[in-house]
Amino acid sequence: MGTEQTPGWLGAMDRMPAARWVGLVAALVLLNVSLTFTNIWPTLGIRLNADLSVETALCVLGLVLVRRWRGGPSRVALRWLAGLWILLVVGRYAEVTVPSLYGRDINLYWDVRHMPNVGAMFAFVADPWLKVAVVAGVVLVPVLFYVIARWALGSVAEATHDPRARRALGLVAAGVLLLSIAQPLGARVPEAIRFADPVAPAYARELGELAYEMSGAGVRDLGPPPVMRSDLSRVGGADVFLIFLESYGAVSWDRAEFAGALVATRARFEADIGETGRAVASAFVESTTFGGESWLAHISLLSGTEVRDQGTNVRLMAQERDTLVTVFGRHGYRTIAIMPGLLVGWPEGAYYGFDEIYNHARLDYHGPSFGWWDVNDQFALARVDALEIASQPRPPAFVFFTTITTHAPFVPTPPYQPDWARVLTSTPYDAEALDRAWSAWPDWMNLGPSYLEALDYAFATVGGYLRLRADRDLVMILVGDHQPPALVTGAGASWDVPVHVIATRGALLDRLVRDHRFVKGLEPRHPVVARMDTLLPILLDAFGDRGGP
Repeated sequence: MGTEQTPGWLGAMDRMPAARWVGLVAALVLLNVSLTFTNIWPTLGIRLNADLSVETALCVLGLVLVRRWRGGPSRVALRWLAGLWILLVVGRYAEVTVPSLYGRDINLYWDVRHMPNVGAMFAFVADPWLKVAVVAGVVLVPVLFYVIARWALGSVAEATHDPRARRALGLVAAGVLLLSIAQPLGARVPEAIRFADPVAPAYARELGELAYEMSGAGVRDLGPPPVMRSDLSRVGGADVFLIFLESYGAVSWDRAEFAGALVATRARFEADIGETGRAVASAFVESTTFGGESWLAHISLLSGTEVRDQGTNVRLMAQERDTLVTVFGRHGYRTIAIMPGLLVGWPEGAYYGFDEIYNHARLDYHGPSFGWWDVNDQFALARVDALEIASQPRPPAFVFFTTITTHAPFVPTPPYQPDWARVLTSTPYDAEALDRAWSAWPDWMNLGPSYLEALDYAFATVGGYLRLRADRDLVMILVGDHQPPALVTGAGASWDVPVHVIATRGALLDRLVRDHRFVKGLEPRHPVVARMDTLLPILLDAFGDRGGP
């Protein structure tokens, strides 16, 4: 540069070179760690590490080349770059946090539409101070990150004025990029050098998902509908209840501390089954979702089609296909859906073919509130029983019930009321029991005890109903929709859920045990006997001969 005087960073570097170099290193470190952090399982927190970011290297190399070829980026360009950087940081946070909390990857295209409902649920059940902290964080943290990113990017851009810094930055960035390419190709790279997964491909996948949906390829990939045939001879005349137990996962059997804590609960439930003249056969199946999105499990079983994402769900709903509901409907059954968590309209009900849908409004609950949905499972079951099941004579009923009381964060859990008639009154619980339930707040660092309490309530409710209708001929299929979130299951949990078939009809249960690897009794055994969608033909075969219409 000769004797030319360069204002700004170079002039300052001539006076305090060490301080400027320290600032440059700090800016590079900040940019790098902002895209390489990992999650502190199972929380919303993050942990910094020494991994390298390919996107940071690309950005630095880009700033070096822009300085060399075009004299450097403008202030407006740096502002846009800082905004883009925040998008990358948000993407990284979602990418590492969602699997930790829910045990599955995020799909921004389909999941983002559920954020208002999740936020509303959180606002209802969370501690007030936690609400304030989260709201403040949502508002202030992006602004703070933008300021930091703008400073860091500006520091790197300003440093490229100096030939020494520009050469060093270019060489380091190019070296990082070369190593990131060489390592997957099997080159010998020091073990200490690790690269974080880049964030940009996640956004690219979302664009690809959009193009996939718009092209019509998704509909074609659904494949032909499964053949649904059964004469229902082994259940004919009985009321059939298909109950999806929210968050009832294999972890409740596989984890020793959970299984031990539920011994008394399960013994009581087995007594409810046996003392009402019924028996049970059990198995594990693999759900098509984990930690949430229960409707993917519902539609997989009811349609016999594997549905693992919201895109497939929407495409399938647009088709005209048989479902388990329409099979029972053709045999003279009145088909009923109990959806206590359904707060809005449900046009999807037309796809399934239900005669009647009892959503939150239709259930007309006026009792004490429990959690986001107000209504509880015992009331929902008691209400529909009073309206649809208690009266005789009538056509047999097929009842599809999606429970909600065992939904995360699991508390406050309502008391179980042995007097089912009282459940339907405006004062279903004693004041002491109600106060005890309302005093429980979720411990977000340890939801295990709350989960166990919720499961105890769920089995008390189902067992109590078996006793309430001990004189009735009914077949009950009790299946978990998915495992609880990963903050309950731990890392690396399977997607397996239990299924129990409860009935007085020995031929039905024998068919499941003899031909489909179910086991007698309440305790299921690994490995899984089916996937959620392939459980449907197993049930149809158990229900009757497949030569039916």
